[in-house]
Amino acid sequence: MILLGRAKLSQGAARPPRHDWPRSKRLVYAIGDIHGRLDLLQAIVEKIRVDATSLQRRGKATLIFLGDYIDRGPDSKGVLDYVTHLQDRSEFKVITLKGNHEQGLNQFLADPAFGPKWAKRGGNATLLSYGLTNPSEESPAQEWVSTRDCLEKSMPRSHRYFLEDLDLSATIDDYFFVHAGVRCSVALNKQVERDMLWIRGDFLESSEILGKVIVHGHTPAPDVELMGRRIGVDTGAYVTGKLSAVRLLGHTQCVIQVHLDTPARTSL
Repeated sequence: MILLGRAKLSQGAARPPRHDWPRSKRLVYAIGDIHGRLDLLQAIVEKIRVDATSLQRRGKATLIFLGDYIDRGPDSKGVLDYVTHLQDRSEFKVITLKGNHEQGLNQFLADPAFGPKWAKRGGNATLLSYGLTNPSEESPAQEWVSTRDCLEKSMPRSHRYFLEDLDLSATIDDYFFVHAGVRCSVALNKQVERDMLWIRGDFLESSEILGKVIVHGHTPAPDVELMGRRIGVDTGAYVTGKLSAVRLLGHTQCVIQVHLDTPARTSL
């Protein structure tokens, strides 16, 4: 665990918080892109559970998932099982945000013609986790229709409700949580879905201060990025075996990570 102010400190070190830094009155944990790594998800939630208990605060901690639960990694179905079960338990207040990969799955369920594009982006791994395989690129359109129908039958109703009910963003005190980022020239309450799910360069390369610190995933980096105006929490779990979260409390930020051996990848 690494305690942080605005810049990362050495392992176990702490710096007294400054009161002009962003503040969260609540105990909040934001988890980066999971991409089918159930093993990492289970490990980091347990680590968060221990951390939250050690702080001995009244009330529930808030757990925010920044999207991209599925695709690429080996157990998308298991991840959805775990998160939906976690929502039903009382120990955390759970907020689940939509990622571009959930958008892709929803699009395939609505339109099987999107299947080949979704599969190339990692959807083939999701199909495998439900016991299905994707048709080849040369397959007729009807095979994708059949695959979509089989997936609908294989998915628990709780998974469908989950995918249909994801939020695009959340705001807590001085922090704005979103999957990919925001369009800097647009007010936070006027952002459009495509930017919130897909934006990269225009957001990441900007130096504009937005009134809130943006906490996001979507663009993997070797480690959690604390950039003052934004916090990037995607550390490429499905490739690196490292899943990250950031704890926000008062004027402090704390990185929590788990790093396990990486299983054979099912999709790039």
